[in-house]
Formats: sequence, C-alpha cells, structure tokens
Amino acid sequence: MSKPVNKVIKILIASDLALNSAWGLLGPIFAIFIVQKIAAGNAVEGAKIAGFASLIYWIVKSSLQIPIGRYLDKNHGEKDDFWSMVLGTFLAGLAPFGYLIASQPLHIYGFQIIHAIGMAMVIPSWSAIFTRHIDKGKEAFEWGLDSTFLGFGAGIAGAIGGIFVAVFGFKVIFILVGIFTIISAGLLLLIHKEIAPRDHLFPRFPPFRTPF
Repeated sequence: MSKPVNKVIKILIASDLALNSAWGLLGPIFAIFIVQKIAAGNAVEGAKIAGFASLIYWIVKSSLQIPIGRYLDKNHGEKDDFWSMVLGTFLAGLAPFGYLIASQPLHIYGFQIIHAIGMAMVIPSWSAIFTRHIDKGKEAFEWGLDSTFLGFGAGIAGAIGGIFVAVFGFKVIFILVGIFTIISAGLLLLIHKEIAPRDHLFPRFPPFRTPF
C-alpha cells in the first residue's frame, strides 16, 4: 500500500491553495478596479496604472527573492525559513485591505510593494521546506499535486471573483482576499512542531512552483 502524504506536505499544499485561490479572486478584476476607482473611468490611464503596478510588483519581488534565499540558506535549520514563510504570507495579506482605502495610483503602487515583499519572503522559504519534507519516491506526484490544486483553485476563484464583483462590488473581494491570505498564514502554524532544528535537514528534490 502506498504511504500517505505526510502532514507537512499536506499543510503546505493547503496553505498554498488558500493563498493562490485568494489572489485568484482578485486577478481577473484588478485592472477593472483600477480603471473604475483609481482612473475615474479613463481606460487608457487605468491601463497605464495597472501596467506600472504589475511592473513594480514583479521588479520588487524578483529583486528580493535571491538575497532572501541566500540569507535563509546561510542559516542551518528550518526555523528561519518557517518564520519567513509565515510572516511573508501575513504581510501579503495586508495588501488587499489597503486596496479598500486606495484612491490614488501611489496608493496602489505602495500596496503592490507590500505584496511583493511578502511574496519574496514566502516563495524561497516555502519551496525550501517543501523540498526537504517531500516523501521519498513521491517527488513528482507531490509537486504535481500542489500544482494541480493551485490550478483548480485559481481557476475556480477567478470565476467566483468575477461573479462576486458583479453582485457585491470590489470591497467584498478585497476583504475575502485578505482573510484567505491570513488563513493561509494561520494554516502554516499547524506544522510548527514538525519544523526541523539546526543540522537536521535532508533536501531531496530541486524546487519548482508557480510564482504567484
């Protein structure tokens, strides 16, 4: 009989699902929000703001991931990886609540930076812990399991997000994104006791995951 997926991997996948589904709610409608609420209905100006917002997010996130990863690798043990993952997820969860009060392009850019810093903390640390705890002989299956759940979650969330905006407006979406992102951070606390102490790490497989 095949050995079941271990607790750490299950929780990491559940947290990843909550996080990516949350932001999947926002993805399809974020540019519409910017056009209507930030650019006062000016589609051209809204497109510019949305483009710069995306640029700022990816530049900040991409610039910080490598130094954060290098710092985490210098410290043996998983405690620093774990807290980077938890605190980064929580930080990312603050950005959607910020959008509730945003009224200027600079507000959007600032909250994009907060989101980017949070995700730059999450992705290297999440990948490192997942890599070390993956079940031997089930590497492809468990990475595929995570990717599959992310795909279904983000796809379904995108459809739900569009419906919710039409019925309830943007504010409900921002609140839901923030709540589910914080739930994602809370789920990670369930594996606090399973996090390996110093010098008890056994990496098994190079990480790969969707960079959301």
